[in-house]
Amino acid sequence: MAAPLPPRDGWAEPVRIAIGSDHAGFPLKEELKQVLKELGHEVTDLGTDSEEPVDYPLFCVKVARAVAEGRSERGIVLGGSGQGEQMTANKVQGIRAALANDLYTARLSRQHNDANILSMGARIVAPTLAREIMELWLATPFEGGRHVRRLEEISMIERGEL
Repeated sequence: MAAPLPPRDGWAEPVRIAIGSDHAGFPLKEELKQVLKELGHEVTDLGTDSEEPVDYPLFCVKVARAVAEGRSERGIVLGGSGQGEQMTANKVQGIRAALANDLYTARLSRQHNDANILSMGARIVAPTLAREIMELWLATPFEGGRHVRRLEEISMIERGEL
């Protein structure tokens, strides 16, 4: 097992991460789970358990609820494109899931949007890039500032106040 990476950008302590996928994302989920554990994170795998076809909403909502309820600080959802997985997670109040199939989007989703769930497409992103995206996403802090007001506006929309 590799030694944990040194602390980066405010993530000095390991975090609890919920991860889930459909059948298309299963092989990538298994790879990323290992990386997360090697980095010292506590990982909760919420399924699926094989490449047998399943419906992604059932697994993505479990990850989203784990984050929204505070059982995990962050979540990762994986599927063929990552698009439906991100849409599903965002149906849970308090979730800010970002589809990030590249490094730039991953970084901005944390800096500007304080994304608490990362979604990726296993049929789009090669495993090596997926690892880089995930590590950057986990290491990037939220900038705060002008972005806080925007996140509050999103929360107001969720509560039906805007």
